[in-house]
Amino acid sequence: MSLKGSISSENLVLPVSDPPKGQDPYAPDDKLFKGSAFTKRGAFAALSYMSCAVLLVMFNKAALSSYRFQSANVITLLQMVCSCCFLYLLRRWRMISFSANESLLISDNSTKFVSLKTLKHTLPLSGAYLFYMLVTMESVRGVNVPMYTTLRRTTVVFTMFVEFVLVGQRYTRSVIFSVGLIVFGAFVAGARDFSFDAYGYAVVFMSNIATAIYLATIARIGWKTSGLNSFGLMWCNGIICGPVLLIWTFVRGDLKTTLNFPYLFSPGFIVILLFSCILAFFLNYCIFLNTTLNSAVTQTICGNLKDLFTIGLGWIIFGGLPFDVWNVIGQCLGFTGSGLYAYYKLIGK
Repeated sequence: MSLKGSISSENLVLPVSDPPKGQDPYAPDDKLFKGSAFTKRGAFAALSYMSCAVLLVMFNKAALSSYRFQSANVITLLQMVCSCCFLYLLRRWRMISFSANESLLISDNSTKFVSLKTLKHTLPLSGAYLFYMLVTMESVRGVNVPMYTTLRRTTVVFTMFVEFVLVGQRYTRSVIFSVGLIVFGAFVAGARDFSFDAYGYAVVFMSNIATAIYLATIARIGWKTSGLNSFGLMWCNGIICGPVLLIWTFVRGDLKTTLNFPYLFSPGFIVILLFSCILAFFLNYCIFLNTTLNSAVTQTICGNLKDLFTIGLGWIIFGGLPFDVWNVIGQCLGFTGSGLYAYYKLIGK
């Protein structure tokens, strides 16, 4: 069967948009249980998102801390390479499309899936993505998982600041109060973190800044102006950032360090790297799928449950955070602030 022809949303195998025309997204047969507005596909998407997010942090932490692998950039490079390979195969098999306009005629014999003009347009986004990926991967190394998750929730502060600088966005007192509660909780928990490492904390906050810049760049250059969907943006990020990161790892000597790593061919380490690369791709897909099939409330609840499981599993598996009442109080304040922030944003206060 020829792979040529038009690619429409009805022909795509992976759910990347709303259900096909004529199909009720809440058909009775698809209900999770009687009287529920939550569909089976929606439940699967939510569980997949939470599972991928939690497991990715665990596998990255295992590679960088348990095996003491020093080249975080190499892991990031491998994740990009695997992501591009997955996207290429899925696109060739017509399971996904890169364009937001599914009616375009695309020849699968083409040597490129995205035009050079579009690649140039997404350069700032790819630069922000590379910065975000490098700093985020490094931030997992020096901080225990519970504190990492707590500190990462303060990203919203940096996002608000970037939005204020770029577009003059202002926020209500309710939102500012909830964000303040998140920050206060992080400080309370951090003050009782006996494994405190100044460098680790600094990198996590740098990761928060990188995330804020990346999110702001997506809002300005993402789907609306590029004409690409999430898969298309992921493809551009990989194609642009992959070669840059390869050169960077070579110049820094990370590739040589990796080749000399004593556990490089250890079955356990190889399995961890493999799952890290696979999960990095599927996490991006599951985020898109979850926000497509479920409501904003469901996405918010999934985010908080994901943090809860990450903290619990991280404390059990990796330790590094002795039980302390004030640390628990700080964690609870952070979760409360996150919940209030989501609630105020959802009701528009």
